[in-house]
Amino acid sequence: MRRLLLIACLALAASPAAAASVGQGKTLYGKYCLKCHGANGLAQVPKRVAPSLRNVGALAADFYLTTGYMPLQHVGLQPRRSRLILSHAQIQALIAYVASLGHGPAIPKPDPGKGNVSKGMVLFADNCAGCHQIAAEGGYVTGAVPPPLQADTATQIAEAVRIGPYVMPRFTTKAISNTQLNSLIAYVQYTQHPENRGGWSIGRIGPVPEGLVTWFIAVAALVAVCMLLGKRVSREG
Repeated sequence: MRRLLLIACLALAASPAAAASVGQGKTLYGKYCLKCHGANGLAQVPKRVAPSLRNVGALAADFYLTTGYMPLQHVGLQPRRSRLILSHAQIQALIAYVASLGHGPAIPKPDPGKGNVSKGMVLFADNCAGCHQIAAEGGYVTGAVPPPLQADTATQIAEAVRIGPYVMPRFTTKAISNTQLNSLIAYVQYTQHPENRGGWSIGRIGPVPEGLVTWFIAVAALVAVCMLLGKRVSREG
């Protein structure tokens, strides 16, 4: 009985705080998001330049706000990781408000410690390396610039996989299970702090830069040899 009373008291105490957080989030939404996403997240704007936020849940809001992808400076720009203009408390309030706009997914809680780096590398090579490169250093595709993943947290990686930001495809649990996602995240985290046993990593993007460096060294050596031989021939002449 005492336990039930304690739970009820905690719920009542948390309720006003949650309401206040949602209320603050609504105010922030009106300032930073309303113009593009419309009232109550319905995206009632010409040509629907921004998506509806109904039922996107805390997952999408957390990703876009904690990475600095949103708010955008101009409509139509590719969202990029940037400096956060909102405080942690403001971000949490805005997430709470967006989460209240329906019944969307909650913020994921991945556990890369349970993943397998080798399996994650295979998953990344099959699904992500085409855009982000195998070293997760970012790349270029038609109409977008896939970002490097060196600053992403485990939660942000999990969120990106599930929502598919910008031109990135969305992967459901049928395509990549939560267990596989743990392995994929474990691999990305490995690329963030890899072991460069060979010495100079040269960007860790494979044989292309290594080949270029080799050619530059070889050309420089050949030029030096030619200059020495030329000086010797001129002296003998």
